[in-house]
Amino acid sequence: MYAKKTVTLHDNLDNFVIMVEILRYCIPALCVLLATWFVMHKFYKNEEEKRLWELKRLSQKEISPIRVRAYERLSLLLERTTPEHMLIDLNLAEMTPLQVQAHLMHTIRQEYDHNLSQQIYVSDEVWGLIDNAKQQTVAFVNSIAQQMPVGSSALDYAKTLITAYRTNGDTPNDIALQALKNEAKTLL
Repeated sequence: MYAKKTVTLHDNLDNFVIMVEILRYCIPALCVLLATWFVMHKFYKNEEEKRLWELKRLSQKEISPIRVRAYERLSLLLERTTPEHMLIDLNLAEMTPLQVQAHLMHTIRQEYDHNLSQQIYVSDEVWGLIDNAKQQTVAFVNSIAQQMPVGSSALDYAKTLITAYRTNGDTPNDIALQALKNEAKTLL
């Protein structure tokens, strides 16, 4: 029985030595495998990032001029819908305040509708400011028209409109235009 235990102990020792030998070869092989996987993973990730960056660069090359034109058109929209600009070419002597108001409403809606598709090229924040500027300008034009005394001339309405528009500080059009310019600068 004693001899049997020695053989068993000897066998266990041999098994342990074999296991150590196997581990001596497997651990470095496993380390090399993990290092190779890590390097290859990093390489493929970098290649994917380069490919996406190149694709974005090429698309930006095509999209950028379109976006610049959109910024230009929207800045024109904001400039053209200020009372001063809308009243410049009107023959106020031949119009009533109601006709001037109707003309201003038509001009604002026409300019806005003409540039509606440009919203896809600007951020939601900037488009929201442009939309707000349109709504505020419409409300302002209507509000001044309602405040005018009966019998006022179109010239009186125009003067009151321009004076009130510029004395209210930063107008919604000015705020939207500044946001539009700031966003355009990030593109350029």
